[in-house]
Amino acid sequence: MKTSLVWFKTDLRLQDNETLIKAIAQSDEIIPVYCFDESQFEITDFGFKKTGSYRAQFLLESLLDLDKNLRALGSGLLVVKGTPDVEIPKIVKHYKATKVYAKREVSYEEKQTEALVQSELFKIKCELETFSTSTLYHAEDLPFSIKDIPDVFSNFRKKTEKESPIRSAFEKPSQINSPELDVLDLPSLEDLGLIFTPIDPRAAIQFKGGETQAITRLNHYFFESKCISEYKETRNGLVGADYSSKFSAWLALGCISPRFIYEELKKYEQQFGANESTYWLVFELLWRDYFRFMMKKYNVKLFQQAGIQNKEISSNQHNTDQLQNWIDGKTGVDFVDANMIELKLTGFMSNRGRQNVASYLCNDLKLDWRFGAAYFEQQLIDYDVCSNWGNWAYLAGVGNDPRGNRYFNIEKQAVDYDKNRTFRDLWLNS
Repeated sequence: MKTSLVWFKTDLRLQDNETLIKAIAQSDEIIPVYCFDESQFEITDFGFKKTGSYRAQFLLESLLDLDKNLRALGSGLLVVKGTPDVEIPKIVKHYKATKVYAKREVSYEEKQTEALVQSELFKIKCELETFSTSTLYHAEDLPFSIKDIPDVFSNFRKKTEKESPIRSAFEKPSQINSPELDVLDLPSLEDLGLIFTPIDPRAAIQFKGGETQAITRLNHYFFESKCISEYKETRNGLVGADYSSKFSAWLALGCISPRFIYEELKKYEQQFGANESTYWLVFELLWRDYFRFMMKKYNVKLFQQAGIQNKEISSNQHNTDQLQNWIDGKTGVDFVDANMIELKLTGFMSNRGRQNVASYLCNDLKLDWRFGAAYFEQQLIDYDVCSNWGNWAYLAGVGNDPRGNRYFNIEKQAVDYDKNRTFRDLWLNS
């Protein structure tokens, strides 16, 4: 009897999950596992928690949903807490599994964890097989090798769109053979060293984790409201749920895949017509891919102050008070402050807001951009390692921006995007 483990990480879904599909096809029975990696709940070198309570809450909801969906197919989710290189081999031994299937990692710490698990499994004659399941375009289908990917996005985009296919999404499995698994045992936020913080009722959207919620959101944004047809015009909005797709949190934990979104978008276009807005969503998914491929290409450089350009940046001495005022929305620049308060109280900020507050931290305060990136890592529900650090490096002028120093005139931005002060009044008058 061939027993395998499916080690879930940021791929908490049944639809379009190659890891799960391959494990089912190649095994007699599978054990789905999720490990709460203690290192993900520590304090980083920048003084912030690696995972804050908003994202942890979203993760717990996503795991609850995954377990429910797995049980409907005859399986379930086994949850452990510790370090994966200790916990995964323990489960392998217990179930006499011969193989572990998992999502392939690209960023520095995640790759180190993967390598540690692999070497521990090797000692007990168990194989680790990984699959690339996070991107719209598969790395192997790109028109260049990873080391030759252009450092300018538009060059990457044009060639990729012209020459690379987008693979079909995998169907969700219809049944899963697993031994009887105990009832799901999730840690509480307190077990993870966190305190439950409700999302402020003024939030643009009340995020709730899980594949079920992700698909509900997609159906709302595409087929029910048809908001996708105006996406390009509204995407720089600041208030409300529907100015943008808000798929990012579910994408970050893999509750939904870019290819599934793409296929649903194609169905929508067939039914209601394609336009610049429907294309723009694919354009944004391509940016997301790009940051992931850049992480693969440059690895640890994207976490260093000089970035991928090895550029010396003149930053001030670290100023704790300035950083804290930025975090608390007390800089005195109302557009920055409103966005930072929104982030603090909801775990979310619009794309327009993110660019402005990052520009302010890098260019006006001249603080080390990595403190901003690390605070976002703690605070954002939709934190994704590649997009977060890639975007921050870009805005700090040490990433993939061909124009270098990207300075935002924040007063002008506020007038352009919050003309009637609706957004600022919402968050500053509390």
